[in-house]
Amino acid sequence: MTDEELMRLALAEAEKAAALGEVPVGAVVAKDGVPVAMAHNTRETQKNATHHAEVLAIDAACKALGGWRLWQCELFVTLEPCPMCSGAIINSRIKRVVYGAPDPKAGCCGSVTDLFALPFNHRPAVEGGLLAEEARAQLRQFFAALRQKREEKQ
Repeated sequence: MTDEELMRLALAEAEKAAALGEVPVGAVVAKDGVPVAMAHNTRETQKNATHHAEVLAIDAACKALGGWRLWQCELFVTLEPCPMCSGAIINSRIKRVVYGAPDPKAGCCGSVTDLFALPFNHRPAVEGGLLAEEARAQLRQFFAALRQKREEKQ
């Protein structure tokens, strides 16, 4: 599959998150262009701060491939990874990260900071902006609907 096709799978995962009332972020781990694992945010439904799409997809990929080193894999995610997810990316040895929308509040691939530029034992290649407008639109629509619900309750 192409990068765009893999990101479209991540966008579909983000839609699943939105349908659950979760922040719409989706992630896909691929090896040789073939999806190995897909996930979306479940922090609210699972009541777990670590249930970000990236961490869940990495966990599923480790289980599917039978090991924690994902050095032959790439991660496609709709939103720039946060510090926790960036740490999981470094520790799992993902070789390349492709994200959609930048995250000016928590992004660690250059928006707030660039953890991958620090001298850790692993530095993945990073590409941002793939289908960014679609990813950004999902997030905007979700938060607009959330604000509207809050206003209606008042």
